[in-house]
Amino acid sequence: MPRYKLTIEYDGTPFSGWQRQKDRVSVQQALEEAIAGFSGETVTTQAAGRTDAGVHALGQVAHFDLSRAWDPFRIREALNYHLRPHPVVVVESEAVPDTFEARFSATARHYEYRILNRRAPAAIERNQVWHVPKLLDAEKMHEAAQTILGHHDFSTFRSSECQANSPMRTLDAFEVSGDNEIIAITASARSFLHHQVRSMVGSLKLVGEGKWSPADFRAALDAADRTRCGAMAPASGLFLTGVDYP
Repeated sequence: MPRYKLTIEYDGTPFSGWQRQKDRVSVQQALEEAIAGFSGETVTTQAAGRTDAGVHALGQVAHFDLSRAWDPFRIREALNYHLRPHPVVVVESEAVPDTFEARFSATARHYEYRILNRRAPAAIERNQVWHVPKLLDAEKMHEAAQTILGHHDFSTFRSSECQANSPMRTLDAFEVSGDNEIIAITASARSFLHHQVRSMVGSLKLVGEGKWSPADFRAALDAADRTRCGAMAPASGLFLTGVDYP
């Protein structure tokens, strides 16, 4: 059966997350209904990352199989037609070998978290940032972020509902930069634990406020204790920006 890879962009605000839910609309449901709309086939899509409710994507990747071959350009155009009015767009469609898997073939995942750091709240981007009115020290946050790079037990920054077999992960990059009123926090790893990025950002905020030092941030990681994590950052500021493959 021919296999297709999709690169997808979506606003996660109206969705229950990527994964299908019984009583709420998900990105996966919208996509699979769009596939059925043009092909007449009922398929199950697999994504590189199961984003939570309210989390956005600029470069989500998914794959699915069809019983007959279609031109990838036609697939993209047909999907974007059938996805309306959902805020989901297929940016790219391509045929791939049947050994490709969006989740298990990935070698890195990249996320960005955006904080609006000003007194006034957001209007246009209110569902795409975390509004923090108190001035944050982005340089101190970046310093703290560098202390947890590498291979560690990330239990402190792991959801109690996480289903991963191990809390061990390798954080390849974790950067904080400030540009006018926006603080951007980027993170890259082969894989992340459930709520890991939002948990790390929530604790970094404490560093930015001066409540924690960079050493305190590292000590929270070393404790491997969920109760040592700061309040988790809201979903609205998080974007899955891209996924790498061999």
